[in-house]
Amino acid sequence: MRKISIITLSRYMTAKNKFILKESVRLDDQRKIYNKIDEEGHCPFCRENFLKYHKLPIIKEGKFWILTDNQWPYEKIKNQLLAVYKTHIEHINEMDPLAAKELIEMFQEESKKRNIPGGGIAIRFGSNREHGGYGNSVLHLHAHLIEPDLDKLGPNEAWRFKFGQPKNYKSKPV
Repeated sequence: MRKISIITLSRYMTAKNKFILKESVRLDDQRKIYNKIDEEGHCPFCRENFLKYHKLPIIKEGKFWILTDNQWPYEKIKNQLLAVYKTHIEHINEMDPLAAKELIEMFQEESKKRNIPGGGIAIRFGSNREHGGYGNSVLHLHAHLIEPDLDKLGPNEAWRFKFGQPKNYKSKPV
C-alpha cells in the first residue's frame, strides 16, 4: 500500500468530513447542505442520516437499495433516479452480488412507469483524494439512472457523466 503524506492528502480534503468531497458539489443550495454535513461529520447517505438532508420522497426501498429522484439533478435531463446502497460501503467489491439484481429490477420498474425510452446507468465507486477523486460528492456507494433531455442538447452536444476529475479540481468556493 502506497503511503500518502499529510500535506499531499490535505490538498484534496477541503472537507473535514471523510464521507464527502465538497470539490464535486455543483449547485449553491447543495453547497449549503454540504457545509452542514461537513460540520456534522457523518455520511449523508447512511440510512440514519439520509432523510435529514434528502427532501424528496422515497420511491421504493428494497433489501439493499433506497430509490428516489436525485435532489440535485444534472442539467439537460428528463429523469435522474438515485439509488443509495443501504449499508455504508464505498466500493463495488464490498457489495452483495444480489444487490446488482435488485438495483437493475428497481431501475427497470421505474423506467417502465416513467416510460423512459433510453438513457444510462452510472455507478462511481471508491475514494482517491490524492488524485482528485472520481467525481462523486458522497463516498457511499450509489447509482444513477439518467435520461438525458435530447431536445435540450445542442446540435454537436452529447450528455456526459463525469468519471474522475483533475488533481487540482475545484468547483465554486465552498
